[in-house]
Amino acid sequence: MKRGAVVALGAVAALSLAVGVGIAWIGGKNMGSILPPPEQCEATVSGQTVVLDLEQAESAAIIAGVAVRRGLPARAATIALATAYQESGLRNLAHGDRDSLGLFQQRPSQGWGTEAQVRDPHYAAGKFYDALVKVKNYQKLAVTVAADAVQRSAFPNAYADHEADARVLASALTGQSKSVFSCTVNTSSVPAETMGRSGLTPRADAVRTDLIRTFGKLSTGGYAAGGVRSGHMEGSAHYDGRAVDVFVRPISAANTTKGWAMAQYLVARADVLKIKTVIFSDKIWTAGGRSDSGWRDYTPPERSGDPAILRHLDHVHVDVLEQ
Repeated sequence: MKRGAVVALGAVAALSLAVGVGIAWIGGKNMGSILPPPEQCEATVSGQTVVLDLEQAESAAIIAGVAVRRGLPARAATIALATAYQESGLRNLAHGDRDSLGLFQQRPSQGWGTEAQVRDPHYAAGKFYDALVKVKNYQKLAVTVAADAVQRSAFPNAYADHEADARVLASALTGQSKSVFSCTVNTSSVPAETMGRSGLTPRADAVRTDLIRTFGKLSTGGYAAGGVRSGHMEGSAHYDGRAVDVFVRPISAANTTKGWAMAQYLVARADVLKIKTVIFSDKIWTAGGRSDSGWRDYTPPERSGDPAILRHLDHVHVDVLEQ
């Protein structure tokens, strides 16, 4: 075959692939696009928008989530996020200056923990907060001053460069700002799974475990040993063991804030956890073709029942991809 024919065939194949991907990306504001939008996350608070890639979003969500678990103010999360921005670009680095590692570039030789520990985002964030809360009046200090009191950096003023972005992320990921953090996540096929002993598929159980690791003890439901067969709408992912409800009862301002912290955390980690849907407080986010539309209004099905349950005011619903 002549080289020109090979090139032509290659072009046709590439075009077919592009068209196929475009057809798969149905819905959302990209109906007319051939290719899906780039995978990324955005948070907008008070007119300022921060854009992260998926890896950065996953890290930021853990840093903020650990602050929520410890009952720390959003200011603590702002300081931690500004620090991680400067130290690692919100990436769990396997290298750094001398023996510095991880999100915060903590050094095992300086007593921060083992190499494995400081590269564990939950551990690293916890150690940062352990040190931060010992800084007198840290909430009233400039972000760069508080950060440097923990890090003892050679470039202490650099943390200020990330303060504005860190404040936006902290507000969103601690739930202070609601339905403002969203991600565009292109879904892909995953292996089919069967329900385990708990009544959850392995993917759904991994979501439950991940939430508990970050936020601590939680009240969860929507599943049971042997599976659930009633109490949810027809075709619900609960019946397949693919869904978990995380309760934030009683309904209150504080519990709604915590619910939004968890809901937006789940969106930030949707790619790694293979999450399909998150619903909370009259809002819904879905992966795939509509994820670039962000949080949308959620209208519950018309049926009798407690509005708090139907509108998901007292619980965060999360379900995972089927296959």
